[in-house]
Amino acid sequence: MHEDLRKLPSLDPLKGFEAAARHLSFTRAAAELFLTQSAISRQIQTLEEQLGVKLFRRETRRLALTAEGELLFRAVSESFERLAGVCAGLRAPRRRPRVTITAAVSIASLWLVPRLAAFQALEPDLDVLISADNRFVDLEREGIDLALRYDDPGSVAAGAVHLFGENVFPVAAPAVAVGLRLPLRAADFATATLLSYDDGRRFPWFSWEPWLAANGLADARPQAVLQFNQYDQLIRAAEDGRGIALGRGPLVAQSLAAGRLVPLAATAQRHAARAYYLMRAPGAARPEVERFVAWLLDEARQTRAGAELPD
Repeated sequence: MHEDLRKLPSLDPLKGFEAAARHLSFTRAAAELFLTQSAISRQIQTLEEQLGVKLFRRETRRLALTAEGELLFRAVSESFERLAGVCAGLRAPRRRPRVTITAAVSIASLWLVPRLAAFQALEPDLDVLISADNRFVDLEREGIDLALRYDDPGSVAAGAVHLFGENVFPVAAPAVAVGLRLPLRAADFATATLLSYDDGRRFPWFSWEPWLAANGLADARPQAVLQFNQYDQLIRAAEDGRGIALGRGPLVAQSLAAGRLVPLAATAQRHAARAYYLMRAPGAARPEVERFVAWLLDEARQTRAGAELPD
């Protein structure tokens, strides 16, 4: 410790002096510091004895600073103000509660994000961090609370909560649909552009060939094919009138409800091979996570009800 620091008075008497000098009242200083008036008086007496000077003049019905008291008050006030500013800057800000969730890009973009405004209205003080990623991340290792996953029921991890299944059916923008005859016939595809999904993995239920074959349209030959490796981009293109897409029921629900897309088939093919699940990281049981999960499960129940899917 620097030798000069040993000569400084203790902090508590200096705090008592600063408050008394600012208020020019031992009573108000005591109330501010949650002390008794006699405690403040003893602190001032101790400080005066250490410094060897009088700091206050006890005048009739009022307290006044001496010249030495004025000098000390300015120095102590400036020092305390600087110290308070530094401490405030160092003190970690209070963090808002936050939930982190990972989901495939298409699920995040087309199902989760459009619904988040409703959650924010219910929970304005809770932050949500969405990590859109097509890989299956390790929740515990990467510090993520929840995951929305599209997986095979036979390989889904223990503890996964089933959210909803999936129907697949063709969709198009109203301007495209108006020029087509329903039900679709093989000849109708001669002037149509098909929007195709292919991200390098085998998802035959997203492919046109199996759907066309299952609906007696194996001979259909489209005018053109546009291929995408992200499903949300494919749906945006369909909304823009670029062609016909195979709509995944839960993911095109809001587009159908808003009239940006219309179904082009009276029935939809249900695929039992895969479904949507909610995963929770071990230990992710904070109150904010519980509230988000409750809201998400309610949204899933509404999706399962099938109100937004074709019959």
